[in-house]
Amino acid sequence: MPNRRFADGEVVMGRWPGSILYYEVQVTSYDDVSHLYIVKYKDGTELALKESDIRSQSSFKHRKSQSSSSSPSRRSTSRSRSRSPGRPAKGRRRSSSQSREHKDDKKKTIQETNLALLVLVFLFKPSENNTRRYNGEPDSTERNDTSCIILEQKLKPELEIERVLEQYSLHPRKEEKKKEERHSEKKFFEAIKTIEKASPKTKELEFGGRIGTFMLIFFLPATVFYLLLMCKQDDPSLMNFPPPLPALESLWEARVFGVFLLWFFLQALFYLLPIGKVVEGLPLSNGRKLQYRINGFYAFILTAAAIGALLYFQFELHYLYDHFMQFAVSAAAFSMVLSIYLYIRSLKAPEEELAPGGNSGYFVYDFFTGHELNPRIGSFDLKYFCELRPGLIGWVVINLAMLLAEMKIHNQSMPSLSMILVNSFQLLYVVDALWNEEAILTTMDITHDGFGFMLAFGDLVWVPFVYSLQAFYLVGHPTAISWPVAAAITILNCIGYYIFRSANSQKNNFRRNPADPKLAYLKFIPTATGKGLLVTGWWGFVRHPNYLGDIIMALAWSLPCGFNHILPYFYVIYFICLLVHREARDEHHCKQKYGVAWERYCQRVPYRIFPYIY
Repeated sequence: MPNRRFADGEVVMGRWPGSILYYEVQVTSYDDVSHLYIVKYKDGTELALKESDIRSQSSFKHRKSQSSSSSPSRRSTSRSRSRSPGRPAKGRRRSSSQSREHKDDKKKTIQETNLALLVLVFLFKPSENNTRRYNGEPDSTERNDTSCIILEQKLKPELEIERVLEQYSLHPRKEEKKKEERHSEKKFFEAIKTIEKASPKTKELEFGGRIGTFMLIFFLPATVFYLLLMCKQDDPSLMNFPPPLPALESLWEARVFGVFLLWFFLQALFYLLPIGKVVEGLPLSNGRKLQYRINGFYAFILTAAAIGALLYFQFELHYLYDHFMQFAVSAAAFSMVLSIYLYIRSLKAPEEELAPGGNSGYFVYDFFTGHELNPRIGSFDLKYFCELRPGLIGWVVINLAMLLAEMKIHNQSMPSLSMILVNSFQLLYVVDALWNEEAILTTMDITHDGFGFMLAFGDLVWVPFVYSLQAFYLVGHPTAISWPVAAAITILNCIGYYIFRSANSQKNNFRRNPADPKLAYLKFIPTATGKGLLVTGWWGFVRHPNYLGDIIMALAWSLPCGFNHILPYFYVIYFICLLVHREARDEHHCKQKYGVAWERYCQRVPYRIFPYIY
């Protein structure tokens, strides 16, 4: 182990990067591999410095005493030389005028630099109360914090020079001051325009980059159609591949597409109703906050009333089951058209409105991940609307249609116990999401991912037609279970839901108000960003307890289908893969964002999703 000159906790003087100025810092740790000291400034900034950039406070005190003792004589000598009688008076006046102009110009430059700093910090640095983030779900303000730190590193030395000039230079005359104010206002608006044009390019490509996203555009629809075709087979074994393909003309029907459009625009109408509260989302890169109307649960109630009216007038809802494949094709075609529209309109969107994760410059990648972050038609937010309304509420309607189809096909007066469990479990999940609709505003889907093919297809096709796979399977392959087995599955689902909901509530409450006395029992690791990483409660058990609850619930949804085929468990396998991918992405973002604090958190909480396993 190499020798260290400074110990942890020692208060020393650290040189600010890119300048000759030293500031008081505290040594927090030392990296034996890179031989760098991790120091913390008074404003909370943490940086890694070389040993040559750190000095003890005693050496600075010694230098200060020397400079103060020698400074008067030096100034006296300088003054006597500048007033030498051999120099003409005119020259002295010119020199004095030039010196004053030089000082004024320098001070003017410093003031403009300070103004630019204030503008950039105001626009890029979000308020702490509105952006206090939580474990495992970084948001789009991560790049804002990084930009702010970089700007402060560049401009902090100039601010120190300005402070010195303010002490020793003369104030400009009134006329010059007014001119400077007008010039400063002009610079202010020019700085705002420059900031608004700045938009970082996406450097790290996910999903296999351009080739991977190109393949996913075809692979995702093919997967949905394969699963639905297999559920229609008498023997839905994965060994029976490929399943018999239907005629192409049987996959499309104009009436079905019309019903889908009617459903989509009905939900849009419910979204536009002036009911429910209006809340602000997290700050965007330009500091602006978008407003969202929280009325998803009201839309669900209105939808339930509309479905009840249809059933009262003896509308056969199992029409969905009879034309299920055609509805899936209609939804896929609509999502593709919507994705093309979204990409075309994103080409005219301002740079600051583009998605951080979908601004790579590659057509296929940006088309898949989404080029524009929050596409809106007036106040109608397309991404936020599709996230919860047509697909998620449609999932419940499809499940109900499968329950009625089972009763009709098998001549039952009551649905099977397995079908009741699947419908009840998934209804609880959807109602919970709509009741806690406001929490979605802090997720990666809203704050980071653009609205492209990935979310459009996922919201409108994958969610309603793949998440209802268990109910669709049970119509053609009824499975009888006993009451004790049903009770055990119900307990398992309740455990998963309790973990999922309590972990998310704990996280959201801490994010909103970490000083809440009700959360006094929670311990956390402070970070340089001013946020805290929870190390007790559910977030001290595993790093992503909400993912753990999700997986347990997904297993409970599949168990009522029995063990004759693996097809109903596709959702569990998919969900595990999806959450592992999200967890890896979260780990990467959090490591970049929190640095040393995240490494300490990982040491404190070693397990990611599954305790003692992963």
